[in-house]
Parts: sequence; C-alpha cells; structure tokens
Amino acid sequence: MKIEIWSDVVCPFCYIGKRRLEEAMKQFGQENIQIHFRSYQLDPNAEKGGHSDIHEMLATKYGVPYEEGKRMNDQMAEQAKTVGLDFNFDQVIPTNTEDAHRLSHFANQQGKMYDMMERLMRAYFTEGKDVGDHQVLVDLAEEVGLNRVEALEIAESAKYKRKVQADQHDASQIGVQGVPFFVFNEKYAVSGAQPTDVFLDVLSKVHEEEKKQPKIQVLNNQAKTEYCDDGSCQS
Repeated sequence: MKIEIWSDVVCPFCYIGKRRLEEAMKQFGQENIQIHFRSYQLDPNAEKGGHSDIHEMLATKYGVPYEEGKRMNDQMAEQAKTVGLDFNFDQVIPTNTEDAHRLSHFANQQGKMYDMMERLMRAYFTEGKDVGDHQVLVDLAEEVGLNRVEALEIAESAKYKRKVQADQHDASQIGVQGVPFFVFNEKYAVSGAQPTDVFLDVLSKVHEEEKKQPKIQVLNNQAKTEYCDDGSCQS
C-alpha cells in the first residue's frame, strides 16, 4: 500500500494528522505500507530570517485581536497533546520552508525522508528552531543520518527546487486546497487531520481491494493469472 502525504513543515494540523495516521497504522498492523511525503508550502512567499510572533501572525491573518490569536494557538497546542505532541508556540519561529522541503527530497534519495520530516516538525513546533536557517537544517539532517557536507551543499543551492514545485503542481491538479492531504494508492483521499478511526477505515478498505487484485503465478516459466482458465482470460 502506498500513502502520499502533502504537508508543510510549519503546518500544525500536518503534524497532528501524521500522528493520527501513525496510530491507525499501528492498530491496523499491516506492515507493507510505503509512505511518501509530498511538498506543499502554505506560504511560498514567507520571509526567512525573521522572528515574527506566531500569535500576532495568526491574529493578523484572521483579523482578530492578538489575544484571540494566542487563544487559537493555545487550543491547537491542547489538541496536539491528545496525540502526544508538545507544541511550544511561544518559541515558534515563522519562516520560509522551501529549503526544508528541498532537504526532505535529498533525504528521500537516502531513504530518510520520513525521519527528516518528523525531525523538521519537532524542531519547529517543539524546540523552537529556525527551520529556514541552513546551519539548523544541516544539524537536523546529520541527526537523522545524512551526510553533513552534502546536506549543506543542498541547503545552499537550488537543488530539488523543481521537486518541490512539481509536488505543488500535482497538488493543484488533484484539487488540494489545504494540508494535510493523504492519498492512498492514488485512489482514495483523506483531507485534514481526521480522527484515527477515519484512517483505519480507509486502510481497511484499501487493503481489502488489494487482496482482490489478480496475483501472478509462475507455471512452467510462464506467467499466468489466477483468473485464466483453459487458455481463456476474462478482462
């Protein structure tokens, strides 16, 4: 089974949704599941190197007082606790996430994309690290087992930029308007950080469909599907 997840490093619902999917997978117990993260920047024009107050940013976005923006973030932090996450919004450093996404694609080439995305999200939401800073990104990459020199080269170049853009384009083509957005076997989609039970239902449905797919058997060195009989195959 293949699960593609469009998400952004600085999206709180993406981190929460990731945890709920992980819990569903744990309960489901099926091991043959491949997860691939797809890049989605909530704000491609966000500035780097700034130290804006995340509460003020949220208040400005929704046109509400500062205290209301903080209250909304506090509610999000409480929701995060229900899945075992610790969000420290007072320490969060808003930034542009393109470099972080590019590094995730480099990590994918090394089989470390899942670990890299987890580390990036924890660094941003829990540890208050600037995930737009190249030295921070290199430190995080090294922590998950990537080569530090190569990671710095990626961070300081434009490599994998087209991968990020391609993921954004694919998202628009399938109608993604917000993240997280989960696609199962390129057929079923779940939008948002849905409850664990929703993910369990989809996992079960997709798994049942997979079991019904024709299996290939090798007989006398010739491939034959289980639906073929007496030289006649039904489509």
